[in-house]
Amino acid sequence: MTTVRLPLFPLNTVLFPGLVLPLNVFEERYRAMMRELLKTPEDEPRRFAVVAIRDGHEVAPSARGLPDPTAVPERGAAAGFGTDPLRAFHKVACVADAATVRERADGTFEVLATGTTRIRLLSVDASGPYLTAEAEPLEEDPGDEAGALAEGVLRSFRQYQKRLAGARERSLTSGADLPDEPGVVSYLVAAAMMLDTPTKQRLLQAPDTASRLRDELKLLRAETAVIRHLPSLPAVELTRGPTSQN
Repeated sequence: MTTVRLPLFPLNTVLFPGLVLPLNVFEERYRAMMRELLKTPEDEPRRFAVVAIRDGHEVAPSARGLPDPTAVPERGAAAGFGTDPLRAFHKVACVADAATVRERADGTFEVLATGTTRIRLLSVDASGPYLTAEAEPLEEDPGDEAGALAEGVLRSFRQYQKRLAGARERSLTSGADLPDEPGVVSYLVAAAMMLDTPTKQRLLQAPDTASRLRDELKLLRAETAVIRHLPSLPAVELTRGPTSQN
């Protein structure tokens, strides 16, 4: 089995292949990670893994406070994730390529990364200044009838987006720009839908593209029906999530 070892960046969100993720990096453990990534030659990818947190804190407590004013602040790579960090994370994560890593004058970093491929975490090492993970790459199996399912998902997503935009005539994108590869469609829609983290994680770890698309079709129909009875909501961007405060 081929495995890879990557720096691990836990977040309270799910990164999908193709999704652009801005990061505002201020915790020392992740600043150390970015300083190490900056040592990578410019012609090579600056890769790290983004994993959704199952049980833990994205930002570790750094001072005494509520609910326990006597608690000692946690330190170290695994701060906020317990004695066995692997149990605190979902097992399927996404590799990110940091196209932009910009250090500010105060030592924090502005990072712009893009999800590339899925991995399954096998182990987590907390012995260094930041977490690293041993992982196996996950191939994307198209499954059965992925092409037809992708067409149905795109049609349903247009209706979903129009509902979010207040039923105005706003399309997903121009016809020339619509994706036609089922895997790309499945991740694009998973990233753009307004769903909770466990549901997005379920979509990320779907066994194949067709299964993900079938799940999305059900979700889109259900969510669109709900939105009909809600006030107008703003449309969401397709490939870019909100900036994450690590």
